[in-house]
Amino acid sequence: MSRITLPRTARRLTVAAAGAATAVLLTAVPAAAHVEVESDKAQALAENVELTFVAESESATAGITELRVVLPEGIAPADVAYREGPKGWKFTAGDDGYTVKGPAVKVGEDAEYSVVVRQLPDAKELAFKTLQTYSDGKIDRWIELGEASGGGHGNEAPVLELKAAAPGAKPVSPSPSESESPSASPTPTAEETSVSPSPQAADTEKDDDGGLSAGAWTGIVAAILVAVAAVVFVVRRRGSTQQ
Repeated sequence: MSRITLPRTARRLTVAAAGAATAVLLTAVPAAAHVEVESDKAQALAENVELTFVAESESATAGITELRVVLPEGIAPADVAYREGPKGWKFTAGDDGYTVKGPAVKVGEDAEYSVVVRQLPDAKELAFKTLQTYSDGKIDRWIELGEASGGGHGNEAPVLELKAAAPGAKPVSPSPSESESPSASPTPTAEETSVSPSPQAADTEKDDDGGLSAGAWTGIVAAILVAVAAVVFVVRRRGSTQQ
């Protein structure tokens, strides 16, 4: 039985196709989504500070509908005022934080909103644990802190680093307690939300920690099939011309 040897051109195409498929696999992995917080007045004991949050979308089929935030120690829900956010979204204060929610933003778009904090506490950094809900019930939990996040590869909570307090800066008088605010309505704590998500959220929760979306896998398979088809075509054509 004679040994079949691929022509040099076919061998080169095979190597090129394998390289292209590998490149597709490497580039198809999406960057880890997360929630970011920033401020132009990120300084301990600064007053009337505007904080801007950006929740990145990692869904190709559903839009973000809700962001539930647990405030860090030193900031009371009554100290936070809503400034602006996605069209139609509303702000609701709770026992340990607040919720902003409304109509789903466009699929694939990030949700950005801002609040004003009466005064930042005297600290080096502030972590804002966030639960991000999509229109299909999926929940991203950005609640991990420090080493618990796995060295920067987990679901880290958004953190705002603060400069040292200005000379002479002092804490202002406390705001009225949440119980004295008739407009505030309680919302579930992060722990309650994480242990009792909706049935639909429970079905999709296992996909929250990363992994390729269906669209990404479809693109990978398509690229590999095209590369293989090109090699087969060249081999067959080469063989027919040599007969």
